[in-house]
Amino acid sequence: MRFVNFEEAVQYLLSLGHETLAMKLGLRNTKLLLENLGNPHSSYESVQIAGTNGKGSTAVMLDSICRAAGIRTGLYTSPHLISITERIKVDGEEMSTADFANLATKVREASESLVRHGKIEALPTFFEHVTAISLLAFKSAGVQLAILETGLGGRLDATSVAGAKTVAITPIAMDHEEYLGETLTEIAGEKAAIIQPGVSAIIGQQPREALEVVLKRSEECSVVPDIRQATVDIESVTSDGRYTVSLTTGDDHYEHVTIGMRGRHQVQNAALAVRIAESLRERGFGISNVAIAGGIEKAKFSGRLEFHEGSPLMLLDGAHNPAGARALRDYLDEFVPRPITLVFGAMRDKKLDQIAQLLFPKAAQLILTTPQSPRAADPEYLRELAANYDTIQHVNIEFSSSDALKKAKEITPRDGLVCVTGSLYLVGEVKAALESNVATCVAS
Repeated sequence: MRFVNFEEAVQYLLSLGHETLAMKLGLRNTKLLLENLGNPHSSYESVQIAGTNGKGSTAVMLDSICRAAGIRTGLYTSPHLISITERIKVDGEEMSTADFANLATKVREASESLVRHGKIEALPTFFEHVTAISLLAFKSAGVQLAILETGLGGRLDATSVAGAKTVAITPIAMDHEEYLGETLTEIAGEKAAIIQPGVSAIIGQQPREALEVVLKRSEECSVVPDIRQATVDIESVTSDGRYTVSLTTGDDHYEHVTIGMRGRHQVQNAALAVRIAESLRERGFGISNVAIAGGIEKAKFSGRLEFHEGSPLMLLDGAHNPAGARALRDYLDEFVPRPITLVFGAMRDKKLDQIAQLLFPKAAQLILTTPQSPRAADPEYLRELAANYDTIQHVNIEFSSSDALKKAKEITPRDGLVCVTGSLYLVGEVKAALESNVATCVAS
């Protein structure tokens, strides 16, 4: 077998095309690829989580709960911020570059074999490859439970091939209309399709139109979905936005649960993670109330209301659609009295006018930049949007995230806050730069 190193593996995957632009929705290629790899996903149980916002945070919380219960877990999320290995974790530990390269080689050879024998016309996509790598990694590591965040939609997403017996849907909103449909009903239909006969389905709080679609899909599959929403009482909140709550679900009661992730919106994600954990308990997994509370408290997720200490203080948040921008705006309103320098870069296929309407008025100073993506929005267009808000004192354009970060540090007062947002791609670039600076300072 021909092995490659990590850098070669990543370059090969990138050569398959941009993760979104080269995406081909469909399950046939992934099914054939996994069959060629021995169907690794059949060796463990899976949970699949779909939705618009909060699915990654919910997955991370559930993973933390299960690990607190002594369950050996595999966690698959996307996108990554700095290294592709962030997407694949076993028992909370990021996959090593050596293991990634090893399994990427196996998946590549299986893919090329399918093309060579005429079983598929073209190589599987970037996301299909990485999904196969993750499922193979979980088998190699002997996990008991894989927790899979859906990449896009659900009906034709590669993660659906794993055949999860437990599925969950976080709140559904408008996003990725060019792939999933122009209406909330159409988008909900794509996401609700992860409900299949025989699954346990746990449904987060939904708009009326989306819930109707979910209920119809459940009826078609003879599934009785759990749509009971937890009752939440807020007991206290820290100055940086970590909530302590009591939760009452349809099955149990939990007091003094401190949520490790910041923001009021994480209360809803935590409640859904608890309900999924209860469903797993009914399927035979030993998950105690103590493990649930402890897991929720320890859960962390990079790039989501993540602070970096310094002068000025820096906040990274990957709000990339109106729902995410709303959550960030609520957090800034509630917990950040400082003057804000907003570093903003986004993808042009997003609802930029709605995102700008939520976030730009919070900026005393605005720095517009371009993430390294072919989908990045033109900062000149963003400047036109910014012209609608007279609360902004200065608008700057910097054509790289490094220049934007440098400019932000120059113009932000010591008692101010730099907030980097608009895209997880931008957050990843800035986070890498910050960590590189820290490493350089330590080395010197």
